[in-house]
Amino acid sequence: MNVGLFVTCLVDALRPRIGFATVELLEAAGCVVEVPASQTCCGQPGFNSGDRASGTELAMAFLRDFEHFDAVVAPSGSCISMIRDYPGLFAGQPEVAGRLAALAARSHELSDFLLNHAPQRLPAGKLQLRVCYHDSCSGLRTLGVKQQPRELIGAVQGVELSEMREAEVCCGFGGAFSVKLGVIATRMADNKCVNAAATGADAVVGGDLGCLVNIEGRLRRRGDHQTRVLHFAELLAEGLDSGHHD
Repeated sequence: MNVGLFVTCLVDALRPRIGFATVELLEAAGCVVEVPASQTCCGQPGFNSGDRASGTELAMAFLRDFEHFDAVVAPSGSCISMIRDYPGLFAGQPEVAGRLAALAARSHELSDFLLNHAPQRLPAGKLQLRVCYHDSCSGLRTLGVKQQPRELIGAVQGVELSEMREAEVCCGFGGAFSVKLGVIATRMADNKCVNAAATGADAVVGGDLGCLVNIEGRLRRRGDHQTRVLHFAELLAEGLDSGHHD
């Protein structure tokens, strides 16, 4: 299966190792992975702020870059949610809307792809770590991503998943929300940090880097410099690498 990796802006700019981990996982699951160099933003920040024109332009760029792949995968429920909305931007252009709908249907969030669409299951990993999991809003509410990352994490030998209170509650990031309503966003992030700490976890794990950056930033400002904050792709890749070294 020929898979196009949609890296996402935040991964590219802030934590490229998530992208490399994603490639490692996809290849371990039997995929041939390509990363189109001309790819850009999914358009969600502008579109959510009312800039429909940039959304349509970036949708066409996505079509150009990824239409020829068997599947498209992103380590972000948020970006895949935007991609699934692309056809609605072209209501007056049924040919383009149809092509985008077909492409959106084979565009997947990483954990869902690995469990339900990849050619083969991941090899068993091994890692000694206690974690809690934060559910990101877009992945959970628009894509139904809930059990998929937990199942993948649970398959890593030695990893203990300890569920925190209000795992499904927003961390306060929400893109521009955290900028426009900083006081409220900070309190929401504080609540998330308190709930994570109560589990005694070594790491907070999630599936969208925006949430993870927000949570990690708040943890550090609260004086917690020990708790790791990981994308599940990083955890799974670390487990694979540790298993190979045994």
